[in-house]
Amino acid sequence: MHDALIIGAGPAGATAARLLASEGWSVALIEKAEFPRRKVCGEFISATSLPLLYDDRVRDEFLRAAGPEIRRVGLFAKSAALSTRMPLAAGSVSGWGRALGRDRLDTLLVEAAVNAGAALWQPWKAVGIAREGEHFACTIACGEAQRQLRARLVIAANGSWEKAPWAADVREHRHSDLLAFKAHFRNTRLSPELMPLLVFPGGYGGLVHSDGGRVSLSCCIRRDMLETCRKAHPGLSAGEAVLRHIFKNSDGVRHSLIDAELDGAWLAAGPIRPGIRPRYADGIFYIGNAAGEAHPIIAEGISMAMQSAWLLSRRLLQTIDTAEAARLYARDWRAAFASRIYAAAAFARLAMWPPAETVLPLIERFPQILRWGATLSGKTAQIVR
Repeated sequence: MHDALIIGAGPAGATAARLLASEGWSVALIEKAEFPRRKVCGEFISATSLPLLYDDRVRDEFLRAAGPEIRRVGLFAKSAALSTRMPLAAGSVSGWGRALGRDRLDTLLVEAAVNAGAALWQPWKAVGIAREGEHFACTIACGEAQRQLRARLVIAANGSWEKAPWAADVREHRHSDLLAFKAHFRNTRLSPELMPLLVFPGGYGGLVHSDGGRVSLSCCIRRDMLETCRKAHPGLSAGEAVLRHIFKNSDGVRHSLIDAELDGAWLAAGPIRPGIRPRYADGIFYIGNAAGEAHPIIAEGISMAMQSAWLLSRRLLQTIDTAEAARLYARDWRAAFASRIYAAAAFARLAMWPPAETVLPLIERFPQILRWGATLSGKTAQIVR
């Protein structure tokens, strides 16, 4: 019998496992994938989340491995390549965020959770959950083997596009679905301190210096635009076709990657479904993208995942009343993230709006608009205290 059973060992699940286990909770952390693993993700972590990395076992490795401090935010669209200072995160350990590949970050966070006392089941998959009186029974599987774990409460940290064992998959393909792509490049011309937003017809994305001299390009593109790209570039992979589309519509990206070398294969995932979801239902708590997801245009996915884990862990450690913890956590979550999700939706709609380039002259004249957008997205919001 565990105090908590956490499904998913990404940034949200591993952070919650570490925070609870370090306070003496018996925690089981279940992850179906083997680490290290590459994953579609922008890789940027805002300075406001860095305190969650700064325990004795994590700090040195993160500082050693992560990319350079991101001190400028920019915009690459058509012929425009704009930049301005990244707003400073008041009260943070460091004023600027950094990026670290998920193949490194996830392993680092899971190791920290295990070192704190969490029991790791990997690669095991949760295949069924049942309520048994005052606790839950969870069946996990690895190949032909099965085990059953019990816990007082369950925390779902299995992302937004992973099918949960307690929920039916009712999604249908839509032309407006956003599909996500990611690749790493070496030998780029991108300024080390710059993280530009990429705007192109039917999608948006970002570039950032990550670990090991790599630059990460991540983007989202509408399904119907992806089909157009593939027809325009027969014989190319989906990722390469999307890159050609971005090159055609962004001089800044083309200049940054003109001599670059692809490091590894393109990754794809989705469709992503931004929005606010229940944070607690039927006795199960939700954190990370399982609780709510902002459009990746604001590059806050990892930060929101880790911060939501902190918000929930704080409430669970403060009260033994599950219903009260759920109420307070839901309130805290909405106060911390709802405005970011709404702002991200507005930014994404504007970026993919066909006449969006008509606002470029305004941004060129007032580049501080980019700074204002970064502030709205949560780059300066101090959640962890």
